Amino acid sequence: MRTVAHYNTEFIEKVIRSCDVCFVGMTDENGLPYVLPMNFGYRDKTVILHSAPDGKKIDILKKNNAVSIVFSTDSELVYQHKQVACSYRVQSTSVIITGKVEFVDDEEGKREALNILMENYSVDDFDYSKPAVRNVKVWRVKAETMTCREFGAPARKYKGSDPDIEFIMEKK
Repeated sequence: MRTVAHYNTEFIEKVIRSCDVCFVGMTDENGLPYVLPMNFGYRDKTVILHSAPDGKKIDILKKNNAVSIVFSTDSELVYQHKQVACSYRVQSTSVIITGKVEFVDDEEGKREALNILMENYSVDDFDYSKPAVRNVKVWRVKAETMTCREFGAPARKYKGSDPDIEFIMEKK
C-alpha cells in the first residue's frame, strides 16, 4: 500500500466536494488547538464557512485568524495480511487547506457566500431574510496552501507515471 500525493486541482476539488463536513483548526491565545466540524462551501480555492456571530471561535479568530481546514473521505480499514497487525491501515483521501479567515460583513457579500455554501448541499435556490443575514457570521478562507494525500492506495492503482501524483511511501 502506498501514500500518494496528488497535485491535480480537479482531483483535489473532487475530494473536497465529496465531503459533507470539514474540520477547522485554530489556535487560541494560550497556544491550544481548537478544532470544529463545520459545514462549508467551496469555489475558486476559497472555503466559505458560517457560524453564530459570537462565541469562543470568533474570539479566537479575532486574535489569530490563521486556520487549517481538513477534508477527509473514503475511510476504510484495509490490510495486506489479516494476522499481521502492522499491515493494517486506514485507506482514505484527505485535503488540507491553510489560510486566514476574513469575515464577510456586507449583506450582499454574505448572501453570495451563503449561496456558495448551500451549493455544496442542494441544487435549489434560496432566499435569506434580512435578520438571518444580519445574524450570521460568514467566513471566507482563501487557500494559501493546499495539499492532498491518498493513504493506503493499492500499489496496482497507479501503475504508470503520472506527473500529478508522487509516491511518498510504499509499504511492502
